[in-house]
Amino acid sequence: MSPNTVEEMYDAVIIGAGAAGLSAALGFYRSEAVNELRERGVEPKVLVISKLQPLRSHTGSAEGGIAASLGNIEPDEWQWHYYDTVKGGDYLVDQPAAKLLAQYAPETVVNLERSGVAFSRTADGHIAQRRFGGHTKDYGGEPMERAAYAADRIGHQILMTLWQQCVNYGVQFAEEWYVSDLVLDDWHDSRAAAATESTAESSSGSGERRVEGVVAFDTHTGKTHAVHARNVLIATGGAGRLFHTTSNSYDLTGDGMALALDAGLQVEDVEFVQFHPTGLAHTGILLSEASRAEGGILRNGDGKAFMADYAPEHRDLAARDVVSRAIRAEVDAGRGVADPKDPDGPKDCVWLDMTGIDPEHMREVLPQVLETIEMYGGLDPTRDWVPVKPTAHYTMGGIPITVDGQVYTVTGDGDGVRTSPVTGLYAAGECSCVSVHGANRLGGNSLLDACLFGTRAGHTIAANVLADPVDNPMADDGADTGDDTDPVREAADARADDVRALLGTVTPGPENETAGEDDNVDNMGGTAAEESSDANAYQVMDRLGAVMDAALAVITDGDKIDRALAEVGELREQAAALASHMDAAAFNQEITAIWETRHLIELATAVLEATAARHESRGSLYRTDYPKRDDGHFLAHSMTGRDGDVDWKPVEIVDIEPRQRAY
Repeated sequence: MSPNTVEEMYDAVIIGAGAAGLSAALGFYRSEAVNELRERGVEPKVLVISKLQPLRSHTGSAEGGIAASLGNIEPDEWQWHYYDTVKGGDYLVDQPAAKLLAQYAPETVVNLERSGVAFSRTADGHIAQRRFGGHTKDYGGEPMERAAYAADRIGHQILMTLWQQCVNYGVQFAEEWYVSDLVLDDWHDSRAAAATESTAESSSGSGERRVEGVVAFDTHTGKTHAVHARNVLIATGGAGRLFHTTSNSYDLTGDGMALALDAGLQVEDVEFVQFHPTGLAHTGILLSEASRAEGGILRNGDGKAFMADYAPEHRDLAARDVVSRAIRAEVDAGRGVADPKDPDGPKDCVWLDMTGIDPEHMREVLPQVLETIEMYGGLDPTRDWVPVKPTAHYTMGGIPITVDGQVYTVTGDGDGVRTSPVTGLYAAGECSCVSVHGANRLGGNSLLDACLFGTRAGHTIAANVLADPVDNPMADDGADTGDDTDPVREAADARADDVRALLGTVTPGPENETAGEDDNVDNMGGTAAEESSDANAYQVMDRLGAVMDAALAVITDGDKIDRALAEVGELREQAAALASHMDAAAFNQEITAIWETRHLIELATAVLEATAARHESRGSLYRTDYPKRDDGHFLAHSMTGRDGDVDWKPVEIVDIEPRQRAY
């Protein structure tokens, strides 16, 4: 589904069609504000742009569950969920947001059920729940069953349901369109700042800014579109493809975060990347935490169940960062195992022993885990131990937002911090940071975050549109703003020049100096490669993944970060020289791959700079040169710009004081 024509102006454009984007669209159309608009005879103009067909979104790969204190298996309280979320995030969690997450979790899950999500059931028909790492009863007591699940395919159920509901509401999609540029009112200033590798004053958060729209590339036709919008929501997912070993699909290339950086905005807490403990050997494919919730046990090369040495009470269901570091410690101590498919390879895995789970029960509640192990590992988990190692899974940080999805920037430090909203710009889901995950996300909280805060952002946008819809019958069509500039059209023209350069149909030179300059501003200078060049985006992406694995996988230090920054700088130059190996724009996957590569490099630099600036270990970030948590200096959110400068914003603490974190 794609629009036959592009409207002159949209009330709202949503970038991304996973759980967060679809929840935002539904939140918008189900809101009282939209009902009121329709009663007035006004139909809002909304477009959801996705670089994938929505049912291919990465939400569909979520396996284990969505957290909510339903209390269907045993008594539960939202306050316990709130406490676990703050503790799980190693106290770098904004507590008002976490409190809201926990309070509205049951309502979110019930609304999903009413929309059509087919949850697994208890014997008496209630939504079934299972244990998940870090979720406890009575403020840190015994593990408890809080994750509502649908076998091990909860993401698939949620994605299908949200998409079907959007179709029912008549949501308009532009499928397989790639958003290449986020355009704000100071687009010219941002381009100039990017060209000089500095941060323009308007890009640093001083002064209110406004969204104007986006530039989108239709991969089917090869055409570049200027899409004007009064409100834009970014819901593009995470950035697992920063790493070679990752559970993320190939489309999670950090586009939304990179778009924000390119527009002169900031990203928050991007140094915190969660490595899920149980990726299948060297594939990185996720084996759900549900496999341990149902009775799976981690064992080292000696056959010992080692998690009791690292988390005496919670053992295999401790928080994910704790389990991943324990696996790394066992491997470093020489107690790792090799992948049976490569018996002479490195002993960098441990065993996941699921043989204690009843085979019939395993097939009923873990069908996807079972199928994955059989298909990609060639093993039978009812009889065989399975090799696993930590795999890059989730980005806790992202575009800074309020609990209503409003994007903002920060200037100053400490008591002098000032936040400035970007009018009309919103974000939700993994690409955003509402600061409910802090330094480490609890399992089951990601789908909850995406659905709950996506819905809230949709409600907020609807209220904005109600105040001034595009098709406002009371508007004065003859009003003259006195400003004839159109930054969205200019950005689209510049991107079209970039496409021509990538195809080799523009030759920068004295007769085309303007086009050459445009091609080298906010897209890292793409021009046609030498005809003899064999370089391609996938090679650069693969090299970047290896660099980031070596630098940041589970543990890091200053020397690793410095080496990675130097190597990423070299990769930036290689990415700038990339060009398409075919001369047609339509259905040319290499064009978008080049942009994705450049986005990853942009974001990798920000991740490394933020990591370098945080001189402590907290949550998923463990620095061997700064092995202790330092609340005195770093109980604060990092705010990183495209120039690498890092500002700091204090954590919002309400009623849970930081303390030692143990499981």
